[in-house]
Amino acid sequence: MKKISFLFFAGGLLAAGCQSGKNESAMKLSYPETRTEDQVDNYFGSDINDPYRWLEVDTAAEVEAWVKSENEVTFSYLETIPYRAAIRQRYEELFNYPKLSSPFKAGDYYFFYKNDGLQNQSVIYVQKGLEGAPEVFIDPNALSAEGTVAIGLVGFSGDNKYVAYSRQEAGSDWQEIRVMEVATKKEMPDLLEWVKFSGASWWKDGFFYSRYPEPAPGMELSGDNKNHSVYYHKLGDTQDKDQLIYRDDKNPDIYHFGGVTEDEKYFILYKQPGTDGFATYYKDLDKNGPFVELFGGYTNKSTVVQHTNGKFLVHTDIDAPNYRLVAVDIKNPAKENWVNVIPESEHFLEGATTGGKKLFASYLEKATTRIYQSDYDGSNRKPIQLPGLGSAGGFGGKEDENILFYSYTSFVFPPTIFKYDVSTGQSSVFYKTELTFNPEDFEEKQVTYKSKDGTEVTMFIVHKKGLELNGQNPAYLYGYGGFNISMTPFFSTSRIILLENGGVFAMPNLRGGGEYGEEWHKDGMLLNKQNVFDDFIAAGEYLIEQGYTSKEKLAISGGSNGGLLVGACMTQRPDLFAVAFPAVGVMDMLRYHKFTVGKGWIPEYGCADSSEVDFKNLLAYSPLHNLKEGVEYPATMINTADHDDRVVPAHSFKFAAALQKAQGGDKPVLIRIETNAGHGAGKPTKMIIDEQADLWSFFFMNTDSPVKYLKK
Repeated sequence: MKKISFLFFAGGLLAAGCQSGKNESAMKLSYPETRTEDQVDNYFGSDINDPYRWLEVDTAAEVEAWVKSENEVTFSYLETIPYRAAIRQRYEELFNYPKLSSPFKAGDYYFFYKNDGLQNQSVIYVQKGLEGAPEVFIDPNALSAEGTVAIGLVGFSGDNKYVAYSRQEAGSDWQEIRVMEVATKKEMPDLLEWVKFSGASWWKDGFFYSRYPEPAPGMELSGDNKNHSVYYHKLGDTQDKDQLIYRDDKNPDIYHFGGVTEDEKYFILYKQPGTDGFATYYKDLDKNGPFVELFGGYTNKSTVVQHTNGKFLVHTDIDAPNYRLVAVDIKNPAKENWVNVIPESEHFLEGATTGGKKLFASYLEKATTRIYQSDYDGSNRKPIQLPGLGSAGGFGGKEDENILFYSYTSFVFPPTIFKYDVSTGQSSVFYKTELTFNPEDFEEKQVTYKSKDGTEVTMFIVHKKGLELNGQNPAYLYGYGGFNISMTPFFSTSRIILLENGGVFAMPNLRGGGEYGEEWHKDGMLLNKQNVFDDFIAAGEYLIEQGYTSKEKLAISGGSNGGLLVGACMTQRPDLFAVAFPAVGVMDMLRYHKFTVGKGWIPEYGCADSSEVDFKNLLAYSPLHNLKEGVEYPATMINTADHDDRVVPAHSFKFAAALQKAQGGDKPVLIRIETNAGHGAGKPTKMIIDEQADLWSFFFMNTDSPVKYLKK
């Protein structure tokens, strides 16, 4: 690739425009030259051009040079925004507060994660009993100068003497599993590699885990992962001695994972072809019995919550799109013998946990959490009083634990950890977050609007109290809409940057999500995927119609499947949005299944190779394939990372190249490519602060909005 010079704004004119918060003096950016190649694929008689196919080889020298050139354009542009440094400073101030996880118990010890404020990674602490002095157990920050190593505790031995932990580097999904002795913090010699999507479920003197075969050199981050298998590792052995427990050679694309029941009698195996639906099997460990099918097929989701008195308590959507909890007798597992412990109701039963020999059922009512405690048979049911309408999670523990923990948060209520006494049913604040802003300055509400086909959709809206609905407020519309994932209230310090500057945050509960049960999910997947985009577009129209904002001040944002959402909506309605932030998005819907774990999304999206109906449906909304030259698209900043092996960066690379070529107006099209980072997990604090400061700088610049941090 030849090196070219880059032409930017005239310095004096740009500075004057930025100081006033306007972009009126902007000229069209000059982007790196991205060559095209003559690549044509035929799908069911239709020829589809793929001129940027070469960008899929992310390790190629030419691609690395392209990444460097694109980042030069992006950061040169961002550096000209005069309030960028001030926004970063304010966000660092907001972010600089202690962040704690809920404690979890292992024997005599309690463990928790804590970040003092600006540490790149949270430190794992341990203390003896609730009154003991916390000590550092593992500090990931000492393992990498750049702060790119993430650590997670993934399983304690039955006697709580040992703990297995995962180590991930630079944001990759690949894990190493290692083992430590809890009391002495001694590192054991065990080292397991090529692990992905796995915990460590202990049984006797070792644990079960899931892994892939070692990938070919150079294909670690983009190769097609096959033969996900379950192994048993005996403590002290080298990995080559691990026992293969389950592999399906006839179906190499299926994921296999599971765990041991609390009483250590059964191993529960889940066989999952993708992100929707799975089969459930069990294995009698005492008898070393075969795997027995409990729930067959891949059309439903049935998860074993607990084993008690010869029965599995199962959270299932079989004959219950809003889910129910049933007791399944292992000796008589036929459906006609199931007993409803928690029958299906009008509200979505999103999950159930156990602790202290009690059952805790978590519901979503209009996308906010309700928790109920009961006995294992569903009797003695009572609600847990939460602080408000927000999101809560936790209540998990072993049967001998009487003290459990849970967290609660909302859009303006910082995460707070509560201690819960199972015997009395009383909650008390265990840890409260203290921040450098007043939550009382803002308000959160939930509204209902109609989508294109008349379907009613709920949406959360957050803004300063007393906001004038004059259509002049910058607005940030965030969405996901897929994979049965529920978008519920969550707190974000980054969002305060928007709210302090008179902005509006909005998050709709789009079809495809799980907020209203499995039917809501199905209405936004496969051939119904367009409903998701219609819901999101209608949300933007609602915000404009109600005076919250205008099309000149409206930004849309989403990551991963949400990046697809943004890409599809900005190509379908480029006139409606001023700014677009597609992050780590699935942009090439015809080839997404060919990379790493992408094939796992086929149940959600369909596959262009195997079905003409799917091909036509995917082509109709694939962001990469629906760009049209000469159209004025929103100001766009695409975010991706070079170590993303979930949604490989090729999606964003190809979309950026095509969008830069197609852009018919003067609005910038940038791609911000983070190095030594992945899909988002384990991202260092410094990287998060830099990324968010750049996002809000680009947002305010391209919505022509003033920023109060700018010193005059």
